[in-house]
Amino acid sequence: MADIVNNEAAEVQDLSEQMIIRREKLKALCDEGKNPFEITKFDVTHSSVEAIKLFEEKEATLAEGEEIVVRVAGRMMSRRIMGKASFAHLLDGEGKVQLYVSRNDIGDEDYAAFKKWDIGDIIGIEGVLFRTRTGEISVHAKSAILLAKSLHPLPEKYHGLTNLEQRYRQRYVDLIVNPEVKDTFVKRSQILKEIRSFLDNKGFLEVDTPILVPMEIGASARPFKTHHNTLDIDMTLRIETELYLKRLIVGGMNKVYEVGRIFRNEGMDTKHNPEFTTIELYEAFADYKDMMNLVEEMYKMLAVKICGSEKITFQGVEIDMGKWERLTMAEAVKKYAGVDYNDWADDAAAREAAKQLHVEVAEDATKGRVLIEIFDAYVEEKLIQPTFIYDYPVENSPLAKRKPTNPAFTERFEYFINATEYGNAFSELNDPIDQKERFEKQVAEKLKEEPDSKAEVDYDYIDALEYGMPPTGGLGFGIDRLVMLLTDSASIRDVLLFPTMRPETK
Repeated sequence: MADIVNNEAAEVQDLSEQMIIRREKLKALCDEGKNPFEITKFDVTHSSVEAIKLFEEKEATLAEGEEIVVRVAGRMMSRRIMGKASFAHLLDGEGKVQLYVSRNDIGDEDYAAFKKWDIGDIIGIEGVLFRTRTGEISVHAKSAILLAKSLHPLPEKYHGLTNLEQRYRQRYVDLIVNPEVKDTFVKRSQILKEIRSFLDNKGFLEVDTPILVPMEIGASARPFKTHHNTLDIDMTLRIETELYLKRLIVGGMNKVYEVGRIFRNEGMDTKHNPEFTTIELYEAFADYKDMMNLVEEMYKMLAVKICGSEKITFQGVEIDMGKWERLTMAEAVKKYAGVDYNDWADDAAAREAAKQLHVEVAEDATKGRVLIEIFDAYVEEKLIQPTFIYDYPVENSPLAKRKPTNPAFTERFEYFINATEYGNAFSELNDPIDQKERFEKQVAEKLKEEPDSKAEVDYDYIDALEYGMPPTGGLGFGIDRLVMLLTDSASIRDVLLFPTMRPETK
């Protein structure tokens, strides 16, 4: 134990010494009138990837004496000094390229300065593309300039930044030393781009709705609370975008969607972060089955565009996005738990069925509530391949339209992949009288559970419905979980550039 402590202390001391040395180098440059932080611009002609591709395309047709001149810039990630010449690697926004820097080409003074630069420094190079004897396309430097001094050393090459907490805290370092991390966030951007393109091509209009809202609604999610000083009113950060988007449907905007930042003051785990991103979309004159078809088409498209195939691998499990099963909740419970909702004569019979399956339910639980509890206990973990579960009991679907053929159920579905729920959709409730009753019941239950809650009924939304909302299909799904799925990431923190964390004490 003593040796471990001593080694850690030595590493901290070494780190401090490196930082001191780097600051001394910066001071020396400033004393010479060469402060790198005063440089405002460097004209880059090519990224590393573009430069390499350009040489590959033109190498075979280059005339004798013809040169391809490029200007590249980025972070120096390695350097090997060999007397009068050196090799280095430059990392930019797209990749790496090797540099060959010689005293004979850039001059004695500049080469001496180059040798004093540190790993991590931001540099600019103008030079000629060539291929080394080992076959690596490189930039033969004709000039080199220090554009920004790195005052903090990068993590040691072979051990790197491996501590997960530190990687999340210092994402800027994580992106520098772990290139695969950047790939995840490039794919995240591509996923959003493809979804937007998909919806735009179907005639949906992207809109923005308020993040600060004037009331806490009755939904079970717990909001973050704040105060608006000018208006002198308490406000909350939104827990959904739904009610504002459906107001737009009332207003005649028949296809709308929002990529929305959502805030819920709740727990954190590998699938939940208090701040996350959803897409909600609404289509007038459509229903939940139209939303099913849209989800299936969109996820197939995303799998091919992002992963190259409808079959993807997530945490060692092959998922076939080309095949989706559709089951009612009652059918799923019968299939996986072996009990049939239709055999329950009344609520008491349903509670007895739950008891036989060792599923705890409330003493006054209804048939619908029992079905939900059995589903949660027996079914969800079995849903590995893409599956739509539809026709939910009205008890847990306050915003969905009742099924005309069976009012105990609603036209609602959720879809599951690898035992995880990925999205939620309704044939939206557009009856203002029914909606008002459900909202008031929801708020009453919330106040019963949390007497100090400030939950209210959104009567303005009821007013909107009273003007008439057409039959509407609605869908909401989380972007973060979708990115996890398509990038094979185990934790939501791996797909958030800056996940929520407790501040580090110093």
